[in-house]
Amino acid sequence: MSGLYARHPHRRAIARRITALAATAALAVGGLLATAPAAQAAPPTPVNGATARAYLADLTVRAEGSSSGYSRDKFPHWSTQSGTCNTREVVLKRDGVNVVQNSSCAAVSGSWYSEYDGATWTAASDVDIDHIVPLSEAWRSGANSWTTAQRQSFANDLARPQLIAVTDNVNQAKGDKDPAEWLPSRTSYVCTYVRMWVQVKHHYKMTVDTAEKNALQSSLSGC
Repeated sequence: MSGLYARHPHRRAIARRITALAATAALAVGGLLATAPAAQAAPPTPVNGATARAYLADLTVRAEGSSSGYSRDKFPHWSTQSGTCNTREVVLKRDGVNVVQNSSCAAVSGSWYSEYDGATWTAASDVDIDHIVPLSEAWRSGANSWTTAQRQSFANDLARPQLIAVTDNVNQAKGDKDPAEWLPSRTSYVCTYVRMWVQVKHHYKMTVDTAEKNALQSSLSGC
């Protein structure tokens, strides 16, 4: 990173956005193609609003546990899914458009639409794979008592709506926050996001704290 970007990290994000916009504009050839093809993030469809509300009512409400002992290493990821492809590469392929992978399964081209903020990226390095329920949040909600194998399964879960490709710095801003502390800036995606959150917590029998449950109830009331 250059000295300028090191002193002003927000300029790096702005520069990346300008690069992405320029790449989109470059696809307009002879007026035949005005915009890049829109990528559509496609994790498994979450349960509907009514089911999510029922799931939420079924969750145990408990004060959030301690982060003591937590380490990302206790949630082994990204696991090999097939051949040379790990979970990250599988999600990049799934959630992108026109994704080309090399012999190592690394995405070398394509485009990714981030449902959280509405940005489109043409470099996989600008995309993170977000755990809808963050690993640290899971630890504080009961995963501290799981086996390593259970935590590995959770961290690489492709069967439920737990993994999604999004803008890297947006994912980093989310961190380990729950819906009482963070929701996607794209309000049209909030209903989907909280349904995903509740489904994952319900499947893994995790707890919710009071503020988290209240925020989920509020968001789900409009779903």
